[in-house]
Amino acid sequence: MNDQRTSPASATLRRMLLNGLGRAERSLFTRPAPKSARAQMKFLRKRERVSTKSLAERLGVSRKTVQRYLSGASTKPNKRLQEALVQETESEWQPQVRAQARQRAASSGGLVISCRAYFGLGPEGTSDAGRVRDITVAVTPSHAAAILAAQEDGATESDLHDAVAEAIADAYFRQGGGGRAGLEVKFADVEWLDITF
Repeated sequence: MNDQRTSPASATLRRMLLNGLGRAERSLFTRPAPKSARAQMKFLRKRERVSTKSLAERLGVSRKTVQRYLSGASTKPNKRLQEALVQETESEWQPQVRAQARQRAASSGGLVISCRAYFGLGPEGTSDAGRVRDITVAVTPSHAAAILAAQEDGATESDLHDAVAEAIADAYFRQGGGGRAGLEVKFADVEWLDITF
């Protein structure tokens, strides 16, 4: 599963995987997350039970900035603060819904991974020669558990790459071990990746 090809222009697999998991989790929310900067600040402060100083450090702003948004004196954050507020709010929003979806994926449901990437599994000139393919595949709960555990443990891009590559190879190319159990699959140059629970 070694990545023999690299594309400096493409985003990292780690970022794509984390973004894909984030989108998948957001699609499961039963209520929309707070939208205004003030509501997001209030939610984060209440959720974390932290001081304005701790919240300011988490968001990378001054304590006075947090206080202005909490009081309603400021309402329009700059782009960097807005992105931080959205990211932090969504990461804390409906933790039980997120945990249930992860548990279900790891125990019985698995994940569906869609991607466009370079896959190679055979010599040039054959139908198995390496090429860019669009693939959508349901991966087993054991592979889903490995991917989710790696993500939660802060795995490196290489570890995440290996977990995703193995899951796709088993489900799509090896078909659960069928007649191609020992097949080596190259997985590289990921152009896009999406995940659903």
